[in-house]
Amino acid sequence: MPNDQTFSPVRPSRDNVYTGSPLDRMAERRSDAEFIAASLASPQAIVAPVWRAQNLFRDQRARFYSTAEALSWESDPHRWLFLGLWDGRPVFAVDLGQHETPKSLLAEDDGDFADIRSIGGLLPAGEASVLAYARGLIHWQGRTRFCGVCGNPCVPASAGHVMHCTGCGIDHFPRSDPAVIMLVIRNDSILMGHASRFPEGMYSTLAGFVEPGESLEEAVRREVYEETGVRVGEVAYHSSQPWPFPSSLMLGFYGEGLTEAIEFRDEELTDARWFTRAMCRDPEAHGFRLPGADSIARRLIEDWLAG
Repeated sequence: MPNDQTFSPVRPSRDNVYTGSPLDRMAERRSDAEFIAASLASPQAIVAPVWRAQNLFRDQRARFYSTAEALSWESDPHRWLFLGLWDGRPVFAVDLGQHETPKSLLAEDDGDFADIRSIGGLLPAGEASVLAYARGLIHWQGRTRFCGVCGNPCVPASAGHVMHCTGCGIDHFPRSDPAVIMLVIRNDSILMGHASRFPEGMYSTLAGFVEPGESLEEAVRREVYEETGVRVGEVAYHSSQPWPFPSSLMLGFYGEGLTEAIEFRDEELTDARWFTRAMCRDPEAHGFRLPGADSIARRLIEDWLAG
C-alpha cells in the first residue's frame, strides 16, 4: 500500500517513568569525606535498601529507612552510596546483596523486595527515579569489581560513584549505553515485533544499541532494516528514559516507514507485524499484548494512539 499520509512527529504527553528525579546529586561533594559523614549522621537522612537488583516496597510505595536503622544491617562503608539531596534530606542506597535472607533484617511488616519494573509505573515519579538510580548504581559497582585495564581489584570511592583500581590507579565511572527505541509508522499502522525473551503474545517497538561512529538517526534506520527489512525515512525524536536494567539510556523516536514488506534479516525477532490503531486500542481482542506500562515503548504507542 502506498504511504499516503504525511509523516509528522508526535509530542510526549507526559514524563516517562523513572524520569523527573527530585535529587540534587551534589556531584561536587561526593569526595568530601566530612560532608558525607555529616550527611550519614543527619537525622533527616533516608536510605533505600537494594538486595540483588531488587528494591523494597510496602503497599506499592518505596520503603525508606533512617541511617540509624540501616547501619545496624550493614556497617561496611563500601556498601553505602550517596545519591544526593531530596528537598535538603540526604539520600543513600545500601547494598544488602551479601545477605542470603535480607528479610530477616527487617520487621515483619516492612514490605517485600521486588523488581521495580513490576511496580514502577504505580510509584510517584520521585520514588521511581530514586529507586532506579540506586539499583543501577549498585549493579554497576558489582560489575566493576576488577579493573578492565590491568585486572586488579577495584574499590569504591567518591561515595560510590567511582571504582578505583588498586593496581594501575585508573578510576572507572558509571556508564549508560545509549539505545534507540523506535515506533515505525506507515499510514495508520505501526510496526512491532516479538522477541523470544518477551512474554508470550507481547509485541513491542523495535530497539537496539547505538554503534560506534553512528548518529542516533542512523541507528534507528539500521536497526529497523536489520531486524525487519523495512526501510525508514524521516526520524523524529520523542523523549528519553533511563533504563538501569541494567545500564541503558533509551532514546525514543518515531520513524517514517517507507516500505511495508517484512523480511527477517537476523535472529533478533521471532515475529514482526503491522498493527492498526483499532488493533492497538483493543490488543486482547486481537490476540496480543502491549509492552509494560512503565516502558518508553508503551509511551510511544500511547502517544501515537492519542495523536
